[in-house]
Amino acid sequence: MPVMTLCRLPKVLKRRVFPPYRRVISSAALTLELTHNTENFANKPKNEDLQFGVTLSDHMLTIEWDKVKKWSAPKIVPTQDLKISPAASALHYGLQAFEGMKAYKAIPDKSLRLFRPDMNMARLQSSMDRLEMHGTDFDPNELQECIKELVRIDEKWVPYGEGYSLYLRPTIIATHPFLGLAAPDSMLLYVITSPVGPYYRSGFNPVRLTADTEFIRAWPGGTGNVKIGGNYGPTMKAAAEANANGYNQILWLFGDNDVITEVGAMNVFFFLENKSGQKELVTPPLGNGDILPGVTRDSILELTRSWGEFDVNERYPTMPEIRDAANEGRLIEAFGAGTAAVVSPISCIRYQGFDINVHATGDLTQRVWDNITAIQYGKIDGPEGWSVEI
Repeated sequence: MPVMTLCRLPKVLKRRVFPPYRRVISSAALTLELTHNTENFANKPKNEDLQFGVTLSDHMLTIEWDKVKKWSAPKIVPTQDLKISPAASALHYGLQAFEGMKAYKAIPDKSLRLFRPDMNMARLQSSMDRLEMHGTDFDPNELQECIKELVRIDEKWVPYGEGYSLYLRPTIIATHPFLGLAAPDSMLLYVITSPVGPYYRSGFNPVRLTADTEFIRAWPGGTGNVKIGGNYGPTMKAAAEANANGYNQILWLFGDNDVITEVGAMNVFFFLENKSGQKELVTPPLGNGDILPGVTRDSILELTRSWGEFDVNERYPTMPEIRDAANEGRLIEAFGAGTAAVVSPISCIRYQGFDINVHATGDLTQRVWDNITAIQYGKIDGPEGWSVEI
């Protein structure tokens, strides 16, 4: 297949001079190897039949790193299987991190957009740093430009319509073929994409949670604040047990006082009246190593604070507090927040053998959904830098 060098340099980039001993990610060095196979696109499901993460688009972005040469030139190539050593440390020690992003076609004009990609780039660097993966000093803007070009090339794969998007999965794995436990000498950064439909196929479907589990998702000083595969595999058994008992997800707790941390793989919010009668939106705080700094989480905090209609606090709620608020009629609503669903209304929480019913879907949950999706699909202007045209 022909290999083409990407000649255009995005206007937002400036020429820089780097020390000769350090190779960096450079969008100007991006090369393209495009597929001529049209069968994959011709056989993709109709929009209404798309399933999350099942169908992959035609191309992927790959960038290699090794201890001597540092970052190689980025490549966009046909989507293909990876070939790595069976001794690769990603397979044995979980030296792997990833991100979840989406590309959208704006409703008014079908322009391509990303939602706050700078936050995903910063979180990827943080995850790499936590795993002692070197090469974290790459320029996030350069990686963004490579990802933008990937989306441009597979533009036809971005489904049009509210609720539809192209899911982007930047991933970095340690390819170092070494069975010893050490920082990797070689890595592969790649980005694959997948067209997805609305998370809710028939509007909001409130979820039922159980906090009654022996398992713990994260703890102070752990890795709950970064996006690595090792955070998710251990939750599968707890989720399966919850499903078997009629609940959708786990509300994760920690400590003797049953501090609430997250819900499933999402951040969690509670809207309630405190004992002084003041309305308050509460979500657990960052900085303790147990809460993921979600892009949607940050967006909700910024939006709701800008409204100035109620208190917005980052503090740890506890299950006894939420139970008491519900019993006293002070719990107004609750929801999870994440890239896939935006917001997920909560209708029930099982705690210490009893179901706590929650009004769903609440007005605030709906308002948050309406505002964030309107920004993502270009129907309204959001804060500067949120909706980024490709």
